[in-house]
Amino acid sequence: MKQHSGALGRLATLKQLAQRFAFLSLAMAAFGLMLLGKADTVLVERMRVAVADAVVPILDVLSRPAGAIADVVGAVRELATLRAENVRLREENANLLHWQTLARQLDNENRALKAQLNFLPDPDPSFITARVVGDTGGAFVHSMLLNAGAHDGIRKGQAVIAGEFLVGRIAEVGGRSARVLLITDINSHIPVLLENSRAKAILTGDNTDRPRLSYLSTSSNAQPGDRVVSSGHGGAFPPGLPLGVISSVQDGVVRVEPFVHRYQLEYVTVVDYGLAGILPSDPVSEGRDR
Repeated sequence: MKQHSGALGRLATLKQLAQRFAFLSLAMAAFGLMLLGKADTVLVERMRVAVADAVVPILDVLSRPAGAIADVVGAVRELATLRAENVRLREENANLLHWQTLARQLDNENRALKAQLNFLPDPDPSFITARVVGDTGGAFVHSMLLNAGAHDGIRKGQAVIAGEFLVGRIAEVGGRSARVLLITDINSHIPVLLENSRAKAILTGDNTDRPRLSYLSTSSNAQPGDRVVSSGHGGAFPPGLPLGVISSVQDGVVRVEPFVHRYQLEYVTVVDYGLAGILPSDPVSEGRDR
């Protein structure tokens, strides 16, 4: 028993000495490694590579559970997102089916009414796609040049659209060029309707990015977000061409945000809706016809 107690005492003493001199030993070891690194960099590099080769497989094994857990968490999050997206798509699909049903009913009703009235539909319009080659706009004019003209069938007064949106009309026609007067130009005056209330007005350009509505009835209750379409009055444009939405109603001035701005125009479509004779023919076209 005495021998066992003495051994335990010696072990405790050695443990205390080791704890006391542990920091000093580590500092001396670090200092020695620094000296060794200065003396033989190749040897230190080889040791570092060997240690890395030995540690990397261990780290790889340890990281796999963490990676698996991260994959599981990501899958759960993605599943929750997919469920929410699925609910949203179901609601959107239901709304679309509802509107599809209404559209079919209106289409059938429209066909029946046209048949009763012996309605003759308008012929399909012809069109030409041209590229915008120049912006002649500035502080006093909003217009653009196209690389097509009378030789391509373009005539003065034809509508110019981008996608399905009206952006202007042909103001001047040359043999191989044409100038588009944009709806924001001060010389542009287009009869329009508010799509919801069917209130009539004139979309008047004033050389700003947002033309205003003139002669709009105060009882029209125009609100921001209301769509503005061409009315077809005067025969310059067919009815229903979308131009923009009301952006502001302030102090009796109603401003319209166009669907397409001039800096977005690269290619446009010049459409002939069969409205020849509304505007006087240009000399270039008359000479070409002769």
